Amino acid sequence: MATETHIASDEEILAAARMLTEARYPIALTGAGMSVESGIPPFRGPGGLWTKYGEPPMNGYQLFIADPKKGWEDRIRRQDDELWRPLRIAQPNPGHAALATLEAMGVLRFLITQNVDDLHRQAGQQALAEIHGNWKLIRCIECNARFKVEEISLEVLPPLCPQCEGILKSDTVSFGEPIPADVLNQCVANAAQADLVLVAGTSATVYPAAGFAVEIKQRGGIMIEANLYESEITAICDASLRGPTGEILPRLTAAVSELRREKLS
Repeated sequence: MATETHIASDEEILAAARMLTEARYPIALTGAGMSVESGIPPFRGPGGLWTKYGEPPMNGYQLFIADPKKGWEDRIRRQDDELWRPLRIAQPNPGHAALATLEAMGVLRFLITQNVDDLHRQAGQQALAEIHGNWKLIRCIECNARFKVEEISLEVLPPLCPQCEGILKSDTVSFGEPIPADVLNQCVANAAQADLVLVAGTSATVYPAAGFAVEIKQRGGIMIEANLYESEITAICDASLRGPTGEILPRLTAAVSELRREKLS
């Protein structure tokens, strides 16, 4: 895989913007590259937190189910460690803001993110599926109801769902845990309608999220990539916009806005 990069030209940005404006139902898929640009270390790869501290157990969800009280005690004990600190201080970057603007313009119809950092929500994204959960939320494993952390008392562990009395756990999806059905259904429904997917800050190799992007391309849809480096999907993309998403996505959004103005004038 290539490690050298060039920044996407204005011509490349404009061509991708035309694809976006002409699409009937564009959606986006985002990944860890966008989080990194907000100061959150990746989990995998050089400098990744799992590379440094070791990966969580592959049966993490099964361990939680076997002893949810211990799972909560471990979570509370770790809440100030290096895995959590960057999430507490991270802010949305211009790439997050650009995607929210595309949605507000009526161009981007839905966004699937693999990130758990809450930054898309903070940027104002509304039509959003956090396929791996949100670190700021707690979810019932029975009814999938979600609550803000401050809404749930942790005096008794494990806490129980106020709606159905099921066991509550962090909304972030553990290894061995199924993707929550409500989120998965949202992704399936929107990907089925999509005729374009904008893949930003991810090589789209982690499933099931990657499968939605590949599915759109395989049935004749358009795939646009915004990424710092070439990736496993570059060869099948209709447009590959090279550079940081915090730079590329605002330029793409500005180009879309200009095309829409020209069309109206």
